[in-house]
Amino acid sequence: MSTFEIKTHQIGRTYSNPHFFILNKGLNSGKPLEKPCPNCFVITTSSPELKNTLFHLTMMLQIGGLYAVYLKGSVIPFITIDDCRKTLKNGLEANSSGGNVLQKHINLVEVISNKEKELQKVIEKMAILKVAYIQNCFNLMQTKEA
Repeated sequence: MSTFEIKTHQIGRTYSNPHFFILNKGLNSGKPLEKPCPNCFVITTSSPELKNTLFHLTMMLQIGGLYAVYLKGSVIPFITIDDCRKTLKNGLEANSSGGNVLQKHINLVEVISNKEKELQKVIEKMAILKVAYIQNCFNLMQTKEA
């Protein structure tokens, strides 16, 4: 089985191996991130395929509330690096012992996430179009008044 390494991210550090970040503070603890933030762990892997699998597995675990079980702290909840590592290892073990069932689910979540990103881009473009249309309407009204 392929392995991964998890460490606390240090601001300004760059990574050469395939990697992603996991938010470790707040109610969204466990959320996978493409870009680092001050309160995150970094997961480094040996291959882009394993990175992709772990990224989407982490997303499934976070959305499914499996990281929420490990939240600690009364003011700002957080997840420890050991709890995060244990949760990811359990998820990977379930993948290897359950055949390719989990991998099929991960692939499906990846397709859904990609479609969600596409739709978000369309929504952003529609918002820009709406603003341009409204500005054009006001410009036309002002030219008619003049």
